[in-house]
Amino acid sequence: MPSNSSDSQSSPIRKASFGHEPVLLGEVLKAIAPKDGGVYLDCTFGGGGHARAILNSANCKVVAIDRDPAAAERAKAFEAEFPGRFQFFAGEFSKLNELNCGGYAGILMDLGVSSFQLDEIGRGFSFRGAGPIDMRMDFSKGQTALEFIESSPLETLEKAIREYGEEPRYKKAARALKDAASAGALKTTLDLASVLEKALPKKIGSKIHPATLVFQALRIAVNDELGQAEEALPKAFERLSKGGVLAVITFHSLEDRLVKRFFKKMAGRPVDNNDSSSVQDRVKLAEILTRKPLTASAEEISQNPRSRSAKLRALMKI
Repeated sequence: MPSNSSDSQSSPIRKASFGHEPVLLGEVLKAIAPKDGGVYLDCTFGGGGHARAILNSANCKVVAIDRDPAAAERAKAFEAEFPGRFQFFAGEFSKLNELNCGGYAGILMDLGVSSFQLDEIGRGFSFRGAGPIDMRMDFSKGQTALEFIESSPLETLEKAIREYGEEPRYKKAARALKDAASAGALKTTLDLASVLEKALPKKIGSKIHPATLVFQALRIAVNDELGQAEEALPKAFERLSKGGVLAVITFHSLEDRLVKRFFKKMAGRPVDNNDSSSVQDRVKLAEILTRKPLTASAEEISQNPRSRSAKLRALMKI
């Protein structure tokens, strides 16, 4: 059993937040352009903001996936509100090929953590309050972030913080976490943030808390977020109809780099400056619709600060 399973805050479904704001909504709708009779796949249902907008834009159908049990609870209301037009599957979007669906006119992936997950202290994604050190998107299985810290060799923890958090002081951070865990000093997310704040003093001029990048790294590691996205992208592209659009929203450079490389490969372009593949080996299967990633407007950022780091890329299968 997870070490935090007895915590009084470990039932995220019991308290719902209604502050969810889908990011880049107008840009997503423009890219996907929902049409009557079309079937669209929302790979990351979350709070359902994007799915609702697609359903309201045309007489179409939306199939949605999410591994978060709390999202499955929210989806029940959608099924009642849009009878025959909405279908939800609980599970990882990397397994989308197992759905008995295909020929999608559009597919959306909104990567990263949702507003619901961030706002519910009991999920442990943020340090705005004293929550369990959990961070699992599917809180019914897998290691918690605390268990990952406790069970991982120091080198594994260092690698996760370096690669997933891009924290230059990864050695100090990893050592501080291992020492604190060994001493039994990590009980809540506030403890975790405090340990990191002492180990990684805030840099002059920095606007982010010293724990931010490490929290990101732990979350990505616990949920295998990059592995999930890397596995899902080719499966999603395969399930698109000809002329179908794949739109992906990312929130940090690791995700965006992964998506950018995949899109270039599908468009028959070199994936980066080090791509040594020959022109003959490249096959153009898609048109990239976004020359540069689309970002939130100043107005959207003022209304929803979390959209500040969001980037949207889209391509069309040919």
